[in-house]
Amino acid sequence: MKKQSCSACDSAVFFENSVCLHCGTNLGYVRELRAIVAVDGQGRHKDSSGTERYICTNLMLSGCTWLAPKSGGQCFSCDLTRTRPNDKDAKGLSQFIVAERAKRQLIAELDGLGLPIVTRAEDPNKGLAFDLLSSANENVVIGHASGIITIDLAESDDAYRERMRARLDEPYRTMLGHFRHEVGHYFEDALVFSDDERTRAARDLFGDDTKDYQAEIDRHYSKGAPANWEQHYISRYATMHPYEDFAESFAHYLHISDTIDTAREFGLVSKMSETSSFRAIVETEWLPLSIALNQVNRSMGKDDLYPFALPGTVIDKLEFVHALRTSAKASA
Repeated sequence: MKKQSCSACDSAVFFENSVCLHCGTNLGYVRELRAIVAVDGQGRHKDSSGTERYICTNLMLSGCTWLAPKSGGQCFSCDLTRTRPNDKDAKGLSQFIVAERAKRQLIAELDGLGLPIVTRAEDPNKGLAFDLLSSANENVVIGHASGIITIDLAESDDAYRERMRARLDEPYRTMLGHFRHEVGHYFEDALVFSDDERTRAARDLFGDDTKDYQAEIDRHYSKGAPANWEQHYISRYATMHPYEDFAESFAHYLHISDTIDTAREFGLVSKMSETSSFRAIVETEWLPLSIALNQVNRSMGKDDLYPFALPGTVIDKLEFVHALRTSAKASA
């Protein structure tokens, strides 16, 4: 999360602010600038080049603070949502607000990392889109298929999510974490399997992704994680199949990158060279920071902020994900 201020009064403003709490100026987020800007009384912002942007039509529906290219239109993030609860589903819409907030944070982070987002309009077969579905009256399975990410909106409820976390014996479970994991599947298709050399490298590191997926699911839930899995995987779930190992590693790369970037913005860690290996970033910045944050959480009587270990093999996997940024920028 970038450190931002109101252009009218210079007070601190934050990613989800639609109004400056100090001076009352209307605000909006410009994706192209990765910045929060002032919006006039007509819901419009005009930049120095004369380009006009407008408050997203979903401000009142989902709390969206992003600006859209057309008056009365949707912003880029909202355009990525293919399916949402209907207007009569009050509970689903309240959960939808939480999911959309997490999705906006995800999209902003991907933009900051330079990871390319191809929309469904650009690629009808594999472009990225989201189905945000209520499971109140139907079964919803969180997952990814050919660019479509499905999210169960029940996961927005803290009590439900905690019950699921405890039942599955997970140390961490959040709505943003679901988005980060599932988008890892999307980027494995887009950036790894689209290149023969990267595919071979991924199989050397994560394993043979051609293994029967359903058979591996059945094995995982009947036998559990293999002995000493902590030496090679970031989580038990990652042991299920190479697809899940990659997606879990991708999600943790986003967890770590976003937290470090936020800490840099607020002066908690120093900025390292862009050419630094991710291993160096982990060892020099992440490990001291995460240990300190875990202790801060404990001081408040809460569980660790980052309850995971990073053995050498896992850092190698994070390094692989880190390298995808370079390949994505080179092909852009």
